[in-house]
Amino acid sequence: MNRHIVHLDLDTFFVSCERLMDRRLNNIPVLIGGTSDRGVVAACSYETRQFGVHSGMPMKMARLLCPDAIVIRGNSSVYTKFSEMVTDIIKEKSPLFEKSSIDEFYVDVTGMDKFFGTYQWAKELRERIIRETMLPISFGLSINKTVSKVGTTEAKPNNCINIPDGFEKSFLAPLSVKKIPMVGTKTYQLLRSMGIEKVKTVQEMPVQLMESVLGKNGISLWKKAQGVDNSPVIAWHERKSISMERTFEKDSTDIRKMKNILTAMAENLSYQLRVGNKLTACVSIKIRYSDFQTYSKQRRLHYTSLDHTLISTTLELFDALYQRRVLIRLIGVRFSHLVGGIYKIRLFEDSEKLIKLYQSMDKIRNRYGQKAVQRAVTMDVKSIGSMTNPFNGQPPVIPAHRRS
Repeated sequence: MNRHIVHLDLDTFFVSCERLMDRRLNNIPVLIGGTSDRGVVAACSYETRQFGVHSGMPMKMARLLCPDAIVIRGNSSVYTKFSEMVTDIIKEKSPLFEKSSIDEFYVDVTGMDKFFGTYQWAKELRERIIRETMLPISFGLSINKTVSKVGTTEAKPNNCINIPDGFEKSFLAPLSVKKIPMVGTKTYQLLRSMGIEKVKTVQEMPVQLMESVLGKNGISLWKKAQGVDNSPVIAWHERKSISMERTFEKDSTDIRKMKNILTAMAENLSYQLRVGNKLTACVSIKIRYSDFQTYSKQRRLHYTSLDHTLISTTLELFDALYQRRVLIRLIGVRFSHLVGGIYKIRLFEDSEKLIKLYQSMDKIRNRYGQKAVQRAVTMDVKSIGSMTNPFNGQPPVIPAHRRS
């Protein structure tokens, strides 16, 4: 039985939310992101794109390209509330769905065609979302996630498309190869240097040639170009928190040691947030004394997953909480009020240089392990304890010199 996968994407989501709150922004160029020249464009309206503006671009450049644009810093908590409204509707109506980001969803409607048309069902879902939230949303329907996602891109703005079973290859053929989701800037440049511009060219190439150029990614790219993608829709479960605790073998009052451990915990958890495409809005710490009395303290903050913000908050909470000056048995850090979010939300941090730094650090950690990049104060920390609620269902890989 062939699958039926719907990909839904809220059009220019952040801009659409701002326009719902201020109708004066309708039909005019809007930029959202860091408002200083060092800021980065987190989102932009269609009116700005005709000038060459795109997300991830330095705000200074965007302003030069489109000087008439209205620049808004944005409010991630507002966007999260709108995203939750859409999520609730999809959750109520869908048999199986995956929330891949704050504004994107996959829905597996396989088998529903026995009772009524899957395309009609998807259209009715989209109409309900628009009616109840007033947000524009597009979708693509096909037999797999890749073709559906590309279909959504072709359907925009605020429209829908159905790619019938058997037409995946012909649908993709005339499109630019950069429309395939896994093709980034560097891969696209490499393919263009090989004379490859359209998906059709990749379809006609031997898979062995793609593998020789791009390795395993070349095989995956070749399959996607053929319209083949067997990746499943992963059931979405809302994660509320992620935390880490350390119980000392010997009760201690070594404040410097404990602050270094807390720093290592916050650094590790921050990285786990980014790996899981999550953001936190609440930091908590816990102290258990030698007499087993336990105390905790928390602080709300703007949604983030950046180390420096979360580490400083963690240490400030510890300074405010540690008052008894007696032996400590256990310490812990917890990040809660989690929401889905990728680089689009982190771009609200008002520094392009800082964003690039974190992206580079994470690339190194992903390739060489978490201990490849770490703060100097955590170098002597031999154990940071155990993590609860890891995003992948398994404990994260802890560097050998930190393992309990």
